[in-house]
Amino acid sequence: MQTLKILLLVGSLYFPALALAITAITADRLVDVEAGTLVNNAVVIIDGNTIIEVGKASQVAIPADAKVINLGDSTLMPGLMDMHVHLTSDAGVHGYNRLSVSLPDATITGVTNAQKTLMAGFTTVRNVGAPGFADVALKNAIKKGKVDGPRMFVSGPSIGVTGGHCDNNLLPYLYKNFSEGVADGPWKVREKVRHNIKYGADVIKYCATGGVLSKGTKVGVQQYTYEEMKALVEEAHMRGLTVATHAHGTSGIKTAIRAGVDSAEHVSLLDDEAIALALEKGTYFSMDIYVTEYILGEGEKAGILQESLDKERVVGKTQRDNFKKAVDAGVNMVFGSDAGVYPHGQNGRQFARMVNFGMSPMQAIQAATINTANLLKQDKIGSIASGKYADIVAVKGNPFSDMSVMEDVSFVMKNGKIYKNK
Repeated sequence: MQTLKILLLVGSLYFPALALAITAITADRLVDVEAGTLVNNAVVIIDGNTIIEVGKASQVAIPADAKVINLGDSTLMPGLMDMHVHLTSDAGVHGYNRLSVSLPDATITGVTNAQKTLMAGFTTVRNVGAPGFADVALKNAIKKGKVDGPRMFVSGPSIGVTGGHCDNNLLPYLYKNFSEGVADGPWKVREKVRHNIKYGADVIKYCATGGVLSKGTKVGVQQYTYEEMKALVEEAHMRGLTVATHAHGTSGIKTAIRAGVDSAEHVSLLDDEAIALALEKGTYFSMDIYVTEYILGEGEKAGILQESLDKERVVGKTQRDNFKKAVDAGVNMVFGSDAGVYPHGQNGRQFARMVNFGMSPMQAIQAATINTANLLKQDKIGSIASGKYADIVAVKGNPFSDMSVMEDVSFVMKNGKIYKNK
């Protein structure tokens, strides 16, 4: 790293375009998510889009020509990551109202929500379900700098059984309407995985059980057989992709884990065997324990069906109780909010709930940083460390004293570029 820096400095004498952009960020605190410690009086030195040095102010020399950003009484941490979002979904449009949303509408909605998500401090997201590969288009637009937004890992259309949670069950038989991701049988699900990869998916999402917001499905009922799940996971893993599964019900959770899924989403109706299986297999849990407040408080106004409200009243408390059980047992946990069901940009509200329902503040922050990077198999993000991308956010004050500060991120840098500094 030092040799490269010297070569570029020498080169810049002859080629001004190669001149380095050195930035130094200072703050009263920094969260070292790898060590699980808080560093006081911290300095981070950034060269372009890469972190080159991190430490205490007494140990790190700031280069004379560096641009210094002093954030004072703030806490630095890695760019936050949300492993369960739907950027192309509008939280104010649910139930039958969603039948009026066109693919262009959803794509434009995604642009707006991507900006909101980035401004909330989430520099990386996993988008688990979008129509017409709108999430692929959004990911590419962000990558090319056409729009502002987080780094995206995208699934395209979610895969599921006929009439299941990942199907569209709102219209009667006359319309013969099916969601894009419907596939039944082991070979059909393999074909659907291949189809999604062909059009740009870099993660696979499928539905193992019924869900809260789908018409006519029972939350706890398994929807794919073991043979179908195993075929789907094998196909995705063979192509180097990770797999996320929507799974509320106990049997569906356990079958998905046995089939080799990388992360289970929601995991509301856990039992001890499911937790033991997750520990044995190294499966990650992504539990959206904030969203119940929006569904029950604002959902009816947004068009959420009465049957869905009734299901949430049953599932919400149980999910929160099981969240604590999973945390206490030591299951791999990642931050997943289900933003899109509730408004994007409010992702950070979940942090306080994660602490209220069983995590330490450090565990909650690790769930949204280093743990998510490990799930995604990305070694250039997830912590503030030398050689990693400069994805850095800050909040005013100390989240270890008050987790509500995570709801108002004051500084956002993604890949070395500052998007917010207030």
